[in-house]
Amino acid sequence: MSAGDKDKRKAIYIAHRPALLAYARLIAGSRAEAEDLVQEAFIRFSPEHADTTLSPRAYLIRIVRNLAFNLKKRRRYESLQAVENLPFWGQPQPMDTPEQHVLFCDQVRSVTSILATMPDDVRTIVEMYRFDGYTLQEIADHLDLSVATVHRQLKTAMARLAEHMDTGIG
Repeated sequence: MSAGDKDKRKAIYIAHRPALLAYARLIAGSRAEAEDLVQEAFIRFSPEHADTTLSPRAYLIRIVRNLAFNLKKRRRYESLQAVENLPFWGQPQPMDTPEQHVLFCDQVRSVTSILATMPDDVRTIVEMYRFDGYTLQEIADHLDLSVATVHRQLKTAMARLAEHMDTGIG
C-alpha cells in the first residue's frame, strides 16, 4: 500500500468514523461492540475495491452492517449450541411469575373443592383418568363398571369442572 493510499484511508477514517460509530451502536447495542465493528470495517475497507457506484461512506456502512449482522448471527448460534449441549438439569428452566403461581394455586384449590363435592366413585374416575393416566378400560375394570358408564361419568364431571372454573365458582 502506497503512502497516498494510507493518507486517503486515514482521511476517510477521520471523516466517517463518528457516523459509522453511531450507526454501528444502533445495530450492536453497545459502544464497545460498535468500536470493534468500525475498526474491523476499516481493516476490510479498500478504497480501490469499493463499488464505483457507492461513496466510501455508503460502502463502509454496508461493511459495518454486514459485520454486525454476522456477529449477531454467530452469537445466537453459539448461545443455542451452548444450551443444547448442556444436560437437561443445566439448561435454564421456564419460571412462572409470582402472579402466575398464585393463579395456579387458586385453580388447584378450586378444582380440589369441586372434586370434594362429587360422589366418591366419580371423583375416583376423574383422578384416575386425569391425574394418574389410566385408560377408561382400566378404570372400568378397577371399579367394576362398564366403559360407557365410566365415560359418561367422566364427561359429566369434566363438564361440571369446566363450568365452575369458567364462572369462578369453587
